[in-house]
Amino acid sequence: MESLKEYLLARAENGLIRLSIQAWAVQNFGLTFPAAEETILGLNLLPARYQRNQRSLSCGQQLSLFRSKVAVIGCGGLGGHIVEELARLGVGNITIVDPDTFEEHNLNRQLFSKLDNLGQPKVAVAASRIKEINPAVTIVSVYDAFTSRNGSVLIEKVDVVADALDSIPRRLELAEVCEKSNIPLVHGSVGGWYGQVTTQFPGDYTLQKIYSRYIGERGIEKDLGNLSFVVAMIASIEVSEIVKILLGEGSTLKGKILSLNLLDMEFSEITF
Repeated sequence: MESLKEYLLARAENGLIRLSIQAWAVQNFGLTFPAAEETILGLNLLPARYQRNQRSLSCGQQLSLFRSKVAVIGCGGLGGHIVEELARLGVGNITIVDPDTFEEHNLNRQLFSKLDNLGQPKVAVAASRIKEINPAVTIVSVYDAFTSRNGSVLIEKVDVVADALDSIPRRLELAEVCEKSNIPLVHGSVGGWYGQVTTQFPGDYTLQKIYSRYIGERGIEKDLGNLSFVVAMIASIEVSEIVKILLGEGSTLKGKILSLNLLDMEFSEITF
């Protein structure tokens, strides 16, 4: 009988392994999808779902993404897009933290919200959605609020944290926990036509500098609302920062904040 490696190598097409082949291996070799994925990538082959990644990401980089762990704090507008983009890219372990259920006002922008899942926990819906998209991704769903008390446990052993919160005090708590845990934090926020992204590494204290004079619970989104296309753009920039950190490639927004004004199509960088 063929070994798993022999089976995969014999059925690769131009270095690609189709989903049907991976699924057969899972069933007949007693594997999980993540285990099969790691074996495929370890053979320098590529699951066919990532075919359009390969001009920009090598098999080795795809394996690095698969072995990476990211925590997404908040699973609303920003968080939903971040989680789905990471899963489609092939990031192998994603922890999602959110205490909320879907409400009607989420329908204008939140990727996972639908009429038939109103009232359901956001993290549960997200986990179900990702399973349908990429079964090789391991999702840890935490139906709870992130706080300074539970934060260090929730982000333990992750490589990067994504801030998708809508509360400034909670963001500052998240920044402090990431600092103490020595974990990079990618921050994004949205209000109306405007948004911002920055990446905070341990020792930077970037969010503390941004919000040092702010008094209140929420930012400008309280007055300006959230537009779907701005949410999607800010989330995508956050994902690009996360991927660069995970792969050690390119230049990040360390020490800088990227500010977007899509009403007037203005982009600016502020250096701290």
